[in-house]
Amino acid sequence: MEKQAKIYVAGHNGLVGSAIVKNLYTRQYNNLLLKSHKELDLIDQKSVFHFFEMEKPEYVFLAAAKVGGIVANNMYRGQFIYENLQIQNNVIHAAYKNGVKKLLFLGSTCIYPREAPQPMPEDCLLTSPLEYTNEPYALSKIAGIKMCESYNLQYGTNYIAVMPTNLYGPNDNFDLEKSHVLPALLRKVHLAKNLMENNWPAICSDLNNLPIEDVSGKDSQEVIIEKLQKYGIQKDSVEIWGTGNPLREFLWSEEMADACVYIMENVDFQDLKPLNNEIRNTHINIGTGKEVTIRQLAEMIAQTVEYKGKFNFNADKPNGTMRKLTDPSKLHQLGWHHQIEIEQGVKMLYQWYLNN
Repeated sequence: MEKQAKIYVAGHNGLVGSAIVKNLYTRQYNNLLLKSHKELDLIDQKSVFHFFEMEKPEYVFLAAAKVGGIVANNMYRGQFIYENLQIQNNVIHAAYKNGVKKLLFLGSTCIYPREAPQPMPEDCLLTSPLEYTNEPYALSKIAGIKMCESYNLQYGTNYIAVMPTNLYGPNDNFDLEKSHVLPALLRKVHLAKNLMENNWPAICSDLNNLPIEDVSGKDSQEVIIEKLQKYGIQKDSVEIWGTGNPLREFLWSEEMADACVYIMENVDFQDLKPLNNEIRNTHINIGTGKEVTIRQLAEMIAQTVEYKGKFNFNADKPNGTMRKLTDPSKLHQLGWHHQIEIEQGVKMLYQWYLNN
């Protein structure tokens, strides 16, 4: 990428998008196109096509998506498949129609089968059934991979798909209904600690910044306690869905961004094509290749937050996929490795949460 090239980052306010913007500015890419959801609704094809025709971006990072944890994925199945397909179709096709030099599409490792080999190589895509709870989201991301591959093969474009593992970091989503496991659990433990210490100013401040459903710090203590209990938060315990045994891999979002920019600078579609006649699975896993159980993660968070209560694992609730470890060997061969381990990252995220 040229330093003065016009670069569009779709989803620049999100976890990954904001980290990509920060990384690009650090590398002195200063000609960035940034549009909020209010300024440009990526589900609206007419608006997206008009934007690309007027602005003519040269490079695109497609980090915009409708995302959420196991609860949101299972509850809003129709929204997850429709909105993600619309966003991808509109942006990728508009990029093609307007001569974008290179595009990076961000997916998710939930594209892999529920019973995928561990660690999961790129080649295990579409080899057996998906995890049921996030199947609609996974299918939309698989469609995005295949759209990038298909446009490259038919139209000669240079679109690359990357599949990040579970991400966490600055600007994470801490909404208890919609967030992923790490930020949700960190906030739950933070609130439980303050309940235990009877620190109502801290609880009210937290809820004023981010209400839980319709409850803010302005509500009575009775109402707040009732709402927190709905989400398994009590002064002496925190409920966690599942058995605590599933294994998860986590990557600091700013490292994900660094990997994305590295790939855009150094890797082309031609570098990813297999030697045989069938060109498929050209996407790239981005992960650490390391994992912890949900129980270990909870204990790590409790130690960081200095919470003395206990965890109640609700085995009647779904575990999700039992193991989701990426095989990042393709990425390593391309020259990029992660640096931040989960223990350090949890401390960094909690400090960011307290400061913001």
